[in-house]
Amino acid sequence: MDTIEYGFGQHLMLDGYGCDREKLMDLNGIYDFLSRYPDEINMTKIMPPYVFKYSGKVPEDWGISGFVLIAESHISIHTFPEKLYLSLDIFSCKAFDSDAAIEHIKKIFDIKKVEIKLLDRGHEFPKVIRKVHHFLRNERANMTV
Repeated sequence: MDTIEYGFGQHLMLDGYGCDREKLMDLNGIYDFLSRYPDEINMTKIMPPYVFKYSGKVPEDWGISGFVLIAESHISIHTFPEKLYLSLDIFSCKAFDSDAAIEHIKKIFDIKKVEIKLLDRGHEFPKVIRKVHHFLRNERANMTV
């Protein structure tokens, strides 16, 4: 019998403090980062990045936000130049080197301090559906609506 593997993928959440203000303000730079970064971590970009400037009700809360959809999920970023802060997520069903990604992002944005959360998502998600189809059919047959 085949071994059944479970788990959807990694979700890296990075909070960066003491970032380079100019880089956090650079809409084109953030667009370029989101455009090229999927290739750098061997992911598949499926659309151009969407990046925009946000101006909130509180003046110092303005910043740049953007995301890029990848076949494996997404990469997103939110910057707050007045606070020298960014939040960045990489969520992927394909494994990637999170330590290398963290170091690379720290260099790109000149981050002085980081908070990192790395989650394994979808613990019960079957990686190969044909290996569990008989379980799913039995489970669905016994469901009541």
